[in-house]
Amino acid sequence: MMLTRLIAARSRSLRRSHTTLRRTFSSKSPLVVDNPYTLKTYCEVPQMNDKTVLGYVDASASVQASWKNVPLAERLDMVEKALDQLLASKEKIAKDVSGMMGKPLNQAMGEVDGAIDRARVLCSLAPEALADDLLPEKENFFRKIAREPVGVVLVLAPWNYPLLTAINALIPAILSGNSVLLKHSERSPLCADHFASAFEKAGGPSGLVRALHTGHDEIASVIKHPKIGFVSFTGSVPGGSAVYQSVASRFIDTTLELGGKDGAYVAPDANLDAAVETLVDGGFYNAGQSCCGIERVYVHDSLYDDFITKATDIVNGYVLGDPSSNTTTLGPMAQPSSIEFLSSQVNDAKEKGALVLTGGQSATDDKGMGRFFRPTLLADCNHSMDVMKEESFGPVLGVMPVKSDDEAVKLMNDAHYGLTGVLFTENKERADMLAPQIEAGTVFMNRCDFLDPELPWTGVKDTGKGVSLSKHGFRAFSRLKSYHFKLTT
Repeated sequence: MMLTRLIAARSRSLRRSHTTLRRTFSSKSPLVVDNPYTLKTYCEVPQMNDKTVLGYVDASASVQASWKNVPLAERLDMVEKALDQLLASKEKIAKDVSGMMGKPLNQAMGEVDGAIDRARVLCSLAPEALADDLLPEKENFFRKIAREPVGVVLVLAPWNYPLLTAINALIPAILSGNSVLLKHSERSPLCADHFASAFEKAGGPSGLVRALHTGHDEIASVIKHPKIGFVSFTGSVPGGSAVYQSVASRFIDTTLELGGKDGAYVAPDANLDAAVETLVDGGFYNAGQSCCGIERVYVHDSLYDDFITKATDIVNGYVLGDPSSNTTTLGPMAQPSSIEFLSSQVNDAKEKGALVLTGGQSATDDKGMGRFFRPTLLADCNHSMDVMKEESFGPVLGVMPVKSDDEAVKLMNDAHYGLTGVLFTENKERADMLAPQIEAGTVFMNRCDFLDPELPWTGVKDTGKGVSLSKHGFRAFSRLKSYHFKLTT
């Protein structure tokens, strides 16, 4: 098999190269990651210097030159073996995710499972997504449109869902015949190592997936490298803007998933209990640190008071505590800066008339541990408040009454972002009518904060550009080539 021959032919030299590169780090201080619960150092990761990082690009290009010739069936087999390795390391990976960014351990275990499940769906989509387009027969001509890999793909992944977000780009990139350089946020660096290790242990070509641990300046140098063919970035709007400017100088492309301020409308015919339970969970899961989490809710006047009462009861039930405990339902804030930012949003809302029904301030658990922000429910909000316009990325949910469908849609669209919009209604015709008016990449009916890997994940406005997931998510990782053959002259 081609893959077996590739590994046998190149393994020795590539492994020697990989080992040499792995040992070359800069003299600057290692990256130190604290545990958001204990506030003690969880890990220290040596940072690579510019020379090492650029050497990784060259080595990845060398691997990709052979990997692109491996048949898709063998690529799929290799990915499946790597997924088996991830599953075998599930407990260690989940522990690292929890230790670095504070996600409750049971939720981190769920993220490992979810990432593997998502990857397998993407594998099932690959044959169709990567197939040649054969054009109608034309006498004396053969025509087709083929898809060729772009080369080395740079994946810049965030800390909030470090496994799921990486999978979105990693799997289609590898299946398309590319190699991958994977850099995670400085809050979750060990996740990149877990992915690289999984592919290494699966028996793939050494360095097919490589972890990068370096700073912003070095990443800018990587993007300028001529062997980089595509960049996938998930993160902040300023970070996305910087990436976009860098790739523009090279005429390569990028996907940018930059954030959200996702709004939900509870229509008068909604199942109120289902709406409250789903939207509160969508707002506070992962301590609200989700780009597609619910950050604002517009409730029809006829249901508003009941919604507030029921939501308050649920929010008051969250348990702050040790992420390793099964009883903990809300973990600490990953980033120290979040506490001050969320406090400022809450104070601004209070000054402008919002009622703070729960939370509203920083906290520790009953052992005096952790950098928590209490789950916060704000009532009687309006759009003069920052909390209804600017991304919170924390356990803060603003609620506002509305008088009509039109008012709800107008307010949902009054934001810089457009990732998802949510409609709670028992009437599909109402949802069909409202969905085209909502400025978002995805419109949900009676659910939220969920990615279906068979549907494209995209957004509008400051949410970014490009598409991940679904068969359309593969397009970014290949370029089209036209075959136009005249058979006889």
